[in-house]
Amino acid sequence: MKETQSTFANKVVYQAYPKSFKDTNGDGIGDLRGIIEKLPYLAKLGIDYLWLNPIFPSPQRDNGYDISDYCAIDPVFGTMADFEELVAKAAEHHISIMMDMVFNHTSTAHIWFQKALAGDKKYQDYYILRPKKADGSAPTSWESKFGGSAWAPFGNTDLDYLHLYDISQADLNWRNPEVIAELNKVLGFWLDKGAKAFRFDVINVVGKDQKLLDDPHGGNGKPMYTDRPIVHEYLQNMYRDVFAKHPGVITVGELSSTTVENAIAYTAADRHELSMAFSFHHLKVDYENGNKWTKIPYDFEKLRHILHEWGKGLSDGGGWPAWFWNNHDQPRAINRFIKNPQYYHLGAAMLAAAIHLNRGTPYIYMGEEIGMTDPDFKSMADYVDVESQNAYQELLDKGVSADEAFAIVKSKSRDNARIPMQWNTEKYAGFSDHKPWLANGDFQQINVAKDLADPQGLFQFYQRLIALRKQEPVIALGDYQPMFADLAEVYAFKRQLQDQYLLVITHFGEKAVTVDLPKEAQSGSLLLANYSDSRMADKFVLRPYEVIAVKY
Repeated sequence: MKETQSTFANKVVYQAYPKSFKDTNGDGIGDLRGIIEKLPYLAKLGIDYLWLNPIFPSPQRDNGYDISDYCAIDPVFGTMADFEELVAKAAEHHISIMMDMVFNHTSTAHIWFQKALAGDKKYQDYYILRPKKADGSAPTSWESKFGGSAWAPFGNTDLDYLHLYDISQADLNWRNPEVIAELNKVLGFWLDKGAKAFRFDVINVVGKDQKLLDDPHGGNGKPMYTDRPIVHEYLQNMYRDVFAKHPGVITVGELSSTTVENAIAYTAADRHELSMAFSFHHLKVDYENGNKWTKIPYDFEKLRHILHEWGKGLSDGGGWPAWFWNNHDQPRAINRFIKNPQYYHLGAAMLAAAIHLNRGTPYIYMGEEIGMTDPDFKSMADYVDVESQNAYQELLDKGVSADEAFAIVKSKSRDNARIPMQWNTEKYAGFSDHKPWLANGDFQQINVAKDLADPQGLFQFYQRLIALRKQEPVIALGDYQPMFADLAEVYAFKRQLQDQYLLVITHFGEKAVTVDLPKEAQSGSLLLANYSDSRMADKFVLRPYEVIAVKY
């Protein structure tokens, strides 16, 4: 899979949410043929991997993360022949397909769970079933990440099944070797179909202890199942049994609430676990007391501290981060981190440079490259996401006013990212000729056609960032050193590869800040900036959301 990180250090991943990318059959839902149609657009951008959110058969309780068959294509997206054509045509554009593997749980509609419910002891051991406590309460006090207990009655038995997520998502029992063998077969199936990369959903919560206990601190139970040591063993075994036989395949783990130390252990090349790791701490800096469903301004000092802690920590420890601002589970970064809409375009470029010039693999979420923003939905009826609907009701139950609860959901809903891709100003944003499954955003102002026609377009800035990663070894392979950590609203770092240096300075504010370049950098050259009139200087007075990258 990855003898060294240098094999993928200069690559960039693009994430397409298939339901919302491009609809070709007029049902208002994106499909594989739509992705095939837009491959030339992705090739023009310059990406190397295309990550698709789950396209498997699913009841769609959690937008496809509730899988009922791991080795088929959901008819809503097309056919297996469509997928095979996508792999082949993407390869012609030098793009590899990354599949999204949801191995912590299956849908309760999956044949395994159905057989378990029917009394088949073999399949009952595929899931995590436990008797209730003596008082009739759930086996543990753990809470579902979607609200309420993480346990639900298992048919008409006296057992409960564990569901860390939606009640329709039953957690698999990774301690059963037969489950591991089944999951390895799934990977083999998609490798044979031509997949060259895998993203593993919430992979660091698969390692439940044999004996499940209440959280001793009276919390939601998260420490009792997150980053348990056995997860490293599971991933090493998966590498040995599957990926060692397929050189060049890359893997990324979604690591919920992980630590720097664990991320290093998951991704250090000599450990043979994962190629790279997603962490989310930097996207929780607008959570009040760690609670997502709150609405407060983000904390820049906290953001900078986390970016430096992870950047330097993984650099020093030999781990490899997967950097992103946006994905299918996050509100748009522009709305979160750029305070004033008049600076959205500059701010979007600044945010992009902060991760594309960083140490690690940058991820682009569809529409990010043209500056898509959160939609201006008017009521809860506009939201489809189960998590958002549950959160709204919980906020009301806690006594929060309807207006305030709606404002909170509007700022944090996963549907912010899931609105249809904005291709042009035609009806439904050129995404479909039928009303989409989720309402459109502001496509009259922000769309692909408009951005491509703009000589200062954001798309071109992304093209430049992607090209630089391939042209400049210091970007792909250099180490990471924090810089200017005492300057207000400045996030800066230095990259070094032997005698090559890159100094990256990003300004997250609107008040002018003066930066004096280190003496050794003053003889360098300006590699990249997001203001067209930027020139090399010994000192820079940073303008709103300015980025400066100096190579020396």
